[in-house]
Amino acid sequence: MRILGIDHGERRIGLAISDPLGLIAHGLPTLKRSHEEGDFAAIGEIIADQSVTEIVVGLPKNMDDSIGPEAKRAMDFAQKLRERFDLPVHMVDERLTTAQAERSLIEADVSRKKRKGKIDRIAAQLILQIHLDQWSRTKRRET
Repeated sequence: MRILGIDHGERRIGLAISDPLGLIAHGLPTLKRSHEEGDFAAIGEIIADQSVTEIVVGLPKNMDDSIGPEAKRAMDFAQKLRERFDLPVHMVDERLTTAQAERSLIEADVSRKKRKGKIDRIAAQLILQIHLDQWSRTKRRET
């Protein structure tokens, strides 16, 4: 079981992959957005290479829990992923994951220039880890 985590952005797509047991999220190289077909082709390669069985996409809700334009774009993107790859696609509330990712890079003393290239990958890792932790808690309750 491998799960692909996605932080969908206008300029970049942050990517992360779970370990085979579905316990830990690992970052993958960030995908620089080109055109939709190219983005889906690159994601399709990852799905095939990593034997992905599920996808998790961050849902950037507003702080008041409402759905704004960015969240709608993420939901549309998730639907296209479902249609294109015929895999389960889950949405995870990603509020503050980018801020959390940036904070961790600042604490690690990563320069502003280098942060830009890493923040989306870390945000994708956080999104995926949230999903993995929720899944793990659900499985423990069922046993």
